[in-house]
Amino acid sequence: MSKVLLLGIDASDCAQRALEYAAERAEVSKVQLIVCHVIEWSPFSFNTPQENEERHQRREAELDRAHEEIVDPVVSQLRERGLFARGVIRHGHAAETLAAVADEFGVTNIIIGKTGSSRIKTQLFGSVANSLVQISTRPVTVVP
Repeated sequence: MSKVLLLGIDASDCAQRALEYAAERAEVSKVQLIVCHVIEWSPFSFNTPQENEERHQRREAELDRAHEEIVDPVVSQLRERGLFARGVIRHGHAAETLAAVADEFGVTNIIIGKTGSSRIKTQLFGSVANSLVQISTRPVTVVP
């Protein structure tokens, strides 16, 4: 079984520390690194056809922006270091989606920063890292 690491990333400082940790692990172990960004998105909504079209357009714009601003620069940086890296962007609840991506790609370890970019949301609803540790069927490394 080949080893694959999954890095959950956003634009936070903790995510940058998780990136460095994941890159070091991938370099030492010579493994593939999947960089995943999750855009919080609820599939449940009762909208008119026009609202659904507008929502679809917003979703596509968010995907493009996430590629340009978050995932593609990280993947390029990793490839410049000689690592095999690929980017994945998904919509959904971050912890559930990261766990699903881990299962989809058969990863051996998920790496995530302790705190994401929204500290207020974390205080109100709990952290993605905490939720992921609870639900994942794969080992999770939380980087402070």
